[in-house]
Amino acid sequence: MAIDKGVVAALGDRELGPEHKSLPPAAWGLTVREFLATAPHLDDFETPVLTVDRAAVDDNLAVMADWARGAGVLLAPHGKTTMSPQLWAEQLDAGAWAITLATGWQAQVARSFGVARILLANALVDPVALHWLAAELDRDPEFEFLCWADSVATVELMDEHLATAPGTAKITVLVELGGAHGRTGARSVGAAREIATAITRSRRLRLGGVGGYEGALAHDRTPEALVAVRGYLDELARLHREIAAAGQYSGPAVITAGGSAYPDLVVERLAGLADDEGAQGVPTSVVLRSGAYLIHDDGFYAGISPLTAAHTERPLRSAMHGWARAVSRPEPELALLDAGKRDLPFDEGLPVPQLIAGPAAHELPTGATVSALNDQHTFLRLPGGAPADVPVGSVVRLGLSHPCTAFDKWRLIPVIDSADAERPRVVDLLHTFF
Repeated sequence: MAIDKGVVAALGDRELGPEHKSLPPAAWGLTVREFLATAPHLDDFETPVLTVDRAAVDDNLAVMADWARGAGVLLAPHGKTTMSPQLWAEQLDAGAWAITLATGWQAQVARSFGVARILLANALVDPVALHWLAAELDRDPEFEFLCWADSVATVELMDEHLATAPGTAKITVLVELGGAHGRTGARSVGAAREIATAITRSRRLRLGGVGGYEGALAHDRTPEALVAVRGYLDELARLHREIAAAGQYSGPAVITAGGSAYPDLVVERLAGLADDEGAQGVPTSVVLRSGAYLIHDDGFYAGISPLTAAHTERPLRSAMHGWARAVSRPEPELALLDAGKRDLPFDEGLPVPQLIAGPAAHELPTGATVSALNDQHTFLRLPGGAPADVPVGSVVRLGLSHPCTAFDKWRLIPVIDSADAERPRVVDLLHTFF
């Protein structure tokens, strides 16, 4: 079993209360299951509120699963994007090979829900986390865990902490290759080869492959950006081949890269390594770690992903929206909404006003934009607008950018049948663990 469905289902027995932002007070004291049995609608909730669109999630699950399968790569979606075990379960059911995470604590959350294979796209040098991991691997021989190392010092520190850790199970470690001006990762293939050698000499570590993150080297699809990403991925492939040729792998290996911005380039440059001959006879799994595809967005990923309507007949579509109420019209061309930085993402672009929601739904004036977010206010600019366009009390639907920094602001997120419905029905509630 890839995840414990019983533990996930038990989230429906959790009691609702004032800690759950924007939930109607009438729901306090009810369990999730009891509240959903009242057949709530979105307009039963207070504003501001973030929603997830059930139909869009279903479509995105199918699109990415089919795309990865057709490309010949495995999918280990980055679970930090949502930190929602309910969504992880759906991704695993759709064929995901593993769940990717970024910290020891996140891995512990995943294990508490029974996730059976975890890829930690980071180094693990925290002594508490390493002792927990050693005990967990010893307790459950079926549990698979992979993490990264980008220096010999990292390997030595892991060895030091594991010397007093329980059990004898070896931790699988991938050599992380980075790039100039990037994030983590060894800055050359030569340095990465030294890390591989250090791992093979360790008593508690096992060399399991190579990995990295190309998204740290580019932020758009200009020719220069694509050249940089391709060049990096070619170096990652070179590193894998050199380690394989040196006979340092003791079994099958993993090569992993890929966020949600350049999955097509990862497939283009690495998918061939899944063929034994492409990796010096070492059976190799190519693992893509895209995480944002499930929710997608109306901003950064809508502009950079290769799986959009401009590039494919089966595109991803945004499954998240913000809903905010106009609370002030202090100037003819300005409306203040009741959502702010505590509610909506703003690091990869400001929200995009889409329409006035409700029975009298209508388009916003041409040129309507969000110019700024305060802690609890959105500045909606309405060139040539009039108070009747966005009257006080009306609800504006907002397109959002970057699911990673949308989900982390909500402990509980209502799932609606369709954001385009006149009166969306709430069909589920997603718990997040941030």
